[in-house]
Amino acid sequence: MLTRSLHGDDTLQWSEPIAQFCEAEQNSGATRELTLHALRILLVNTADLGGGAERSAWNLLDAYTARGHTSWMAVGTKRTDDARVALLPNESRRSRWAKVLQEQDARLESMESQIRGVSRLRSLLRFIGEPRRWTDLERGYEDFHFPGTWQLLELFGVPDIVHCFNLHGSYFDLRALASLSRRLPVIVDLRDAWLLSGHCAHSFDCERWKTGCGGCPDLTIYPAIRRDATAQNWSRKEKIYRRSRLHVVTPSKWLMGKISESMLAPALVTSHVIPTGVDLSVFRPMEKLQAKAALGLNPEATMLLFVGNKVRRNIWKDHATMHAAVLAAARNSQKKHITFVGLGEAAATEWVGNVELRSLPYQRDEEIVARYYQAADIYLHAARADTFPRAVIEALACGTPVVGTAVGGIPEQINGLKYFNSGMGSELGEYTPDDATGALVMAGDVVGMAAAIEKLLDNDALRLRLGYNAHEDACRRFSLQRQVESYLTLYERLISAHRRQIDRSSPGTVAN
Repeated sequence: MLTRSLHGDDTLQWSEPIAQFCEAEQNSGATRELTLHALRILLVNTADLGGGAERSAWNLLDAYTARGHTSWMAVGTKRTDDARVALLPNESRRSRWAKVLQEQDARLESMESQIRGVSRLRSLLRFIGEPRRWTDLERGYEDFHFPGTWQLLELFGVPDIVHCFNLHGSYFDLRALASLSRRLPVIVDLRDAWLLSGHCAHSFDCERWKTGCGGCPDLTIYPAIRRDATAQNWSRKEKIYRRSRLHVVTPSKWLMGKISESMLAPALVTSHVIPTGVDLSVFRPMEKLQAKAALGLNPEATMLLFVGNKVRRNIWKDHATMHAAVLAAARNSQKKHITFVGLGEAAATEWVGNVELRSLPYQRDEEIVARYYQAADIYLHAARADTFPRAVIEALACGTPVVGTAVGGIPEQINGLKYFNSGMGSELGEYTPDDATGALVMAGDVVGMAAAIEKLLDNDALRLRLGYNAHEDACRRFSLQRQVESYLTLYERLISAHRRQIDRSSPGTVAN
């Protein structure tokens, strides 16, 4: 049942059945916990704390531990003192000569801006210490020189299963996948398309990744390389995959579709689409006046929000389109005071007409981040490339309708409202107000995004309805418990299959 709050604020009043449903989703693991054998699970990721991919892996680590499983994480960068997390020993495994020269290089770092020629000397030291590695980097090869990778199974003892998240980020030797995946089940969980290309995490409109790369249109896309060795990088990955046996997971059907056309496809033993989940006890609706008061925001202002690390400089996002669309919508809207908050990069507050533009620093505390979603009337997510952004799910779970661009896996997250997109002359959405959770627009379409924002700004009942739908849909599809259940079910199946295979290949085994 939907009602308007006595404060005059459009607020979601959650009916008892929906509240019970969401609580049931949160607690759905209680029965399953008793039926699963205790597992030994090793997660592998770039870092233990960081952005969305790091947060997803950390949530799984905590969830598995809470259910009685033995779970660890191996990382390239360790930012916590958690005993369950171990740093891959890449630096300690380098040669003694390389380590001596690294120490000299570190001492010279502070002098680089003060003394001429220090930069060249540092480069020379790095080259002398590891000539093959630095020659490869100069030629444009991706860096696989991380010897600690080969000690992965020695960090905590041999696990039942290895679950790898991002394998780029200068910490993992991809060549280890072949031997690792023949010893025990290995899940490769893709959050971008780096494993499919000759260097980039997202290729935008380029489709050379399908046929072997080479002639790269942009070497600066993360992870950047110095020269165009994309064809050689592509070929090297293809040879690694050909010798590997991998179980591949993606959060979106869109990315799984790309994998089916890539050089990774022959390595797939199984493939699974498991959407990212969020903690519904943290990301949940709250009265907007209360949330704004907690953040010190103007209770009279209509609030628009975008969340992303380094929001103005992030090449995957499109801050310029959001900025222009907000100003265009504000010129035509009936709202007198609009605040557009960008959470992820601090900058001075600006005023343009009736729009207050606030840029606030990145927040690690999930409770604080959730408060911004809860305070927002509309969440905006303009992207040039995205796989399955966690921020969109968090906004939906907080009961905030989302206006997002129809790229990557975003259309799988938002049930787009069917309306005429004035910018591109097309209908991207197919949902009615009864089940829509937001609106979709084409990438870079300022006019279309402005039209969607204005439509929700000036129609309080529609905005309220979409917010209610958003939380209900997030409870059904994007709970952390649902994600955990899916992974544990997959783990158990893969481990059982691996053990049966070992039994069949053991000497003296009698077939039934």
